[in-house]
Amino acid sequence: MAYIPLVFTGPVRDTARCGRSAIEKRQTEGVIALSATGLAGDEQAEKAFHGGPDRALCHYPREHYDYWKMIYPEIEDRFVAPFFGENISTLGMTEETVFIGDIYQWGSAVIQVTQPRSPCYKLNPLTDVSDFAQVMQDCGRTGWLYRVVGKGDVSSDQPLKLLTRTSAVSVREAAAIAFHLPFDETEYRYLLQASGLSASWTLTMQRRLITGKTEDFNRRLFGSAAV
Repeated sequence: MAYIPLVFTGPVRDTARCGRSAIEKRQTEGVIALSATGLAGDEQAEKAFHGGPDRALCHYPREHYDYWKMIYPEIEDRFVAPFFGENISTLGMTEETVFIGDIYQWGSAVIQVTQPRSPCYKLNPLTDVSDFAQVMQDCGRTGWLYRVVGKGDVSSDQPLKLLTRTSAVSVREAAAIAFHLPFDETEYRYLLQASGLSASWTLTMQRRLITGKTEDFNRRLFGSAAV
């Protein structure tokens, strides 16, 4: 199958709802260079949590916006790609059909799925919903991230084509293991076997196995150690 993407990039700027951020992206036409750090002209404000080799691209399914319009009709006009700061938006690819380690050809580049997106607290002021990041995490409509296996030129005229499936762990399943389940050593070891899993998620699962507990999500979801 081939999937036609909408492509979005943007610089770091001062935003009305999210402070200094690159979440406000704009649709990009024509050929764009894709390197190991992402698309030419795209930036990340908080590089400790966004961007880097394993998080070079963010993909969000366009069909999910209909779900958010249904859940939050009072702000339905906001739910249009790339509202969540994604670089790629498609129809037909979802967390259920995309798997950790999937390798896609896009133009002359090759990219690999590394992890679900981890929703962060900036989604709360973005939507004016105090727990939106938590809601996105809980429902599993998170989108996912890629590393660039082979750099090249890409565009919205060039489809994403699945080349290789390297694991049996879907993005939805990976998110469920990481975010939804109580401590489960068997599930963490299962996720660690997924070829292509990002270094940060690999480290997180290993730390859980070492410490015997899961980390506190509140700082990421609400911007503080406690709600």
